Amino acid sequence: MTHDTVQTAPIDGQKPGTSGLRKKTRVFMQEHYLENFVQSVFEAIGGGQGKTFVVGGDGRYFNAQAIQTILKMAAANGAAKVIVGQDGILSTPAASHLIRLNKTDGGFILSASHNPGGIDEDFGVKFNAANGGPAPEGLTGKMFEATKTISEYRIARFEDVDLGSIGTSERGGLTVEVVDPVADYAALMESLFDFDAIRTMFQSGFTMRFDAMHAVTGPYAKDILEGRLGAASGTVANGDPSEDFGGGHPDPNPIWAKPLMDLMMSDDAPDLGAASDGDGDRNMIVGRGIYVTPSDSLALLAANATLAPGYKNGLAGVARSMPTSGAADRVAEKLGIDCFETPTGWKFFGNLLDAGKATLCGEESAGTGSDHVREKDGLWAVLLWLNILAERKQPVQEIVEEHWRTYGRNYYTRHDFEAVPVEKAGALMDGIVARLGDLEGQSFAGLAVTGADEFSYTDPVDGSVSTNQGLRIWFEGGGRAVLRLSGTGTEGATIRLYLEQYRAPQEGTTDPAAEVLEPLRQAVLELAGFEKHVGRVEPDVIT
Repeated sequence: MTHDTVQTAPIDGQKPGTSGLRKKTRVFMQEHYLENFVQSVFEAIGGGQGKTFVVGGDGRYFNAQAIQTILKMAAANGAAKVIVGQDGILSTPAASHLIRLNKTDGGFILSASHNPGGIDEDFGVKFNAANGGPAPEGLTGKMFEATKTISEYRIARFEDVDLGSIGTSERGGLTVEVVDPVADYAALMESLFDFDAIRTMFQSGFTMRFDAMHAVTGPYAKDILEGRLGAASGTVANGDPSEDFGGGHPDPNPIWAKPLMDLMMSDDAPDLGAASDGDGDRNMIVGRGIYVTPSDSLALLAANATLAPGYKNGLAGVARSMPTSGAADRVAEKLGIDCFETPTGWKFFGNLLDAGKATLCGEESAGTGSDHVREKDGLWAVLLWLNILAERKQPVQEIVEEHWRTYGRNYYTRHDFEAVPVEKAGALMDGIVARLGDLEGQSFAGLAVTGADEFSYTDPVDGSVSTNQGLRIWFEGGGRAVLRLSGTGTEGATIRLYLEQYRAPQEGTTDPAAEVLEPLRQAVLELAGFEKHVGRVEPDVIT
């Protein structure tokens, strides 16, 4: 095999975040940029010699070119085999499944998840480990260190691989296997859920709309929902992946999936509305006339999971990210199982899943999943909802309100202040940190603080400690606020403010969320000094 050793130099800012390295697409297209990071990954994992990897992405702009580069670098680094999704397409959960199914040494997933795509938008690369999950902090730390000392990278010289045809080919000593991106994933879903019951429900007149948002889950949803389950043709909307997601923002929430929300709140609403994001790992669930928050969805799935065959023997435990509401905690308590509170980032669930301590996991940012893979999984969540609906034979709203009457309701919302100058966002957060020890007993906008801390996490499996994971503030009357800086943006800083107010069943659980949370919002705005530090009190996005 012929390959080049290319001289290079470190490039600033190649530190992977909670979901790999994300930058503007044009940044990744710069000379040496992608190559430097990929070579640093190989260095961090002890080289590629004799190893097998999975490679695929969500089809956004630069996806195809980046895959060809990774294939050539894998060959030059001595890899034995790479499994690639046809046309370079693999949803993130499908990639995780292929890593586990084929017992590979890991995989490169090309996506910026729910961020917009296009030459002037966002791109990303992350490495998933042999368990199928995002690289743990120790490994991403090694990657970052390698980016700071890199002096050369290795890349083979051969013609681009034909990714459009399923089959196996050889390139420079590397075996490249192009696979159907849907088949193995669909078979896994069929092993977890009662497809016969769901199919019967559709045959009985059940209707739904799945908005694939011009993203990667379109082919998966068409195959499973319309093909295997018999949903009506056209159930899947925006089902053809595009490089710029149809010019939209592939984030499944009430803001960016507004056409779906409008439909579900109309007189013509189907029984279920659902959506997924750019790389297929997030989900939105909407019933006729009711939006189900991701926090509530996790709790409801945990309470009803045993209705699906794959979970009939019960759950080992439930895990949620710290900013996610405590709704799942109440379900876990009733079931007599553990509920783990982790930092934001799916990689923190990996150890719990591998150790058999948790079966279901979820994040408030629309990510839900289980131990079937090591990633959150948007379509899996939709199928579990369908299985529950097929068994309970009740509308979504009735199931949700019955849940609230049983457990109480954690009113919940997230406010995103986007593209805030980094120094201003830092000043706001630092100002709160400096006062954490003195906040208890103080009142803001008429609400007294009952406690405050900076969240840190000790992994119950390996004992590793993660600090500086967000600020938590508790208020009298069952209110909680969380503030943290997001790691998924590519421009400036995003301050995320999470508001949560618990009400017991006897206190009423059907009041408008904005009305219930307004006193808490005012208290936090005053406490944090948003007007002073950011110059505004209204967020860019509310979900």
